[in-house]
Amino acid sequence: MSLSAYHHLAKAGPPGAPLVFAFHGTGGDEHQFFGLIEQILPQAGIVSPRGDVSEHGANRFFRRTGEGVYDMADLALRTAKMAGFIAAHKAANPGAPVYGLGYSNGANILASVVLEAPDLFERVVLMHPLIPWQPAPNAGLRGKKVLITAGRQDPICPLPLTQSLDHYFKTQGSAVDLFLHDGGHEVRQPELTAIAAFLKA
Repeated sequence: MSLSAYHHLAKAGPPGAPLVFAFHGTGGDEHQFFGLIEQILPQAGIVSPRGDVSEHGANRFFRRTGEGVYDMADLALRTAKMAGFIAAHKAANPGAPVYGLGYSNGANILASVVLEAPDLFERVVLMHPLIPWQPAPNAGLRGKKVLITAGRQDPICPLPLTQSLDHYFKTQGSAVDLFLHDGGHEVRQPELTAIAAFLKA
């Protein structure tokens, strides 16, 4: 576990304020959602890591061999590394409720960490995730607060897989909300409104 395992932006919050981890999409960086979190939760602590995998110069959190085709061995290694990074920051902020927000590739690494170490987070926002495998049953997800957002016409994250992930969390006993807009992979204002309400609840 290392506080500096990733290049990242960090902002300390006052005691008891949430600690929010923000994960960018492919080609983004640590700045992509930092300002959004500051707007939604001005008092929150924030940790926003930069993905340490390069895909033709675009930052990512794990490797893939094609669109929607993941290098599962690499994903397992990167998930363990990210879980250690999160755990180190959580330990450095005792008593802070820990939230996670990720978009696209960032949502996928966040989901993978939650599946492996559900105790790390109290509240999770998965924006346009793509989990193209069937996760194993996980009793640790019971009661976990999860918001999944997506576009009904998303060509990168097909709606049936979004609905499958929603169904999976529900069958594990998670408290899941699903927000869909009529567009594609882009983030829309009503989606951001739903995210803000979820994080502030």
